Amino acid sequence: MPKALIIYYSRSGNTKKMAESIAEGLQHEQVEVDLRAVNDVTADDLLRPDAIIIGSPTYYGSMAAEIKRLLDESVRVHGKLDGKIGAAFSSSHHIGGGNETTILDMLHAMLIHGMIVQGDWQGDHYGPVAIGAPDERVVQECIRSGGRIARLIKKLAE
Repeated sequence: MPKALIIYYSRSGNTKKMAESIAEGLQHEQVEVDLRAVNDVTADDLLRPDAIIIGSPTYYGSMAAEIKRLLDESVRVHGKLDGKIGAAFSSSHHIGGGNETTILDMLHAMLIHGMIVQGDWQGDHYGPVAIGAPDERVVQECIRSGGRIARLIKKLAE
């Protein structure tokens, strides 16, 4: 069975709720999900799944330090994530809070690892975003994103 690792950092619970919604979309497509807070993840944990999905609140237009720490530590597995699927999502306090720059920062690290990143022509282009607590639009976007990632995992496995 295909596997996805969803890693998140969340103080308020907003990013965690997004992570859970993405997991729902993956599970609906029969992908096994490992959902973990970033403090429970090591660089070696990145080697096992077919897809790695990372979520962070936006702090000063970028990811939380805890997420950055994991990405910095991932240098130990450099070259070993090549061909895995990568995706990111973010929450912020207000509409100009830097969600897209936060997502792009995480995607940059994934691309340097040689990971495959799929954009979205229809929804949140770089990855799901929330302004404050995830509303129904955000929850549905996260579920849809999880489903899209699941289908990409299966497509690449053919």
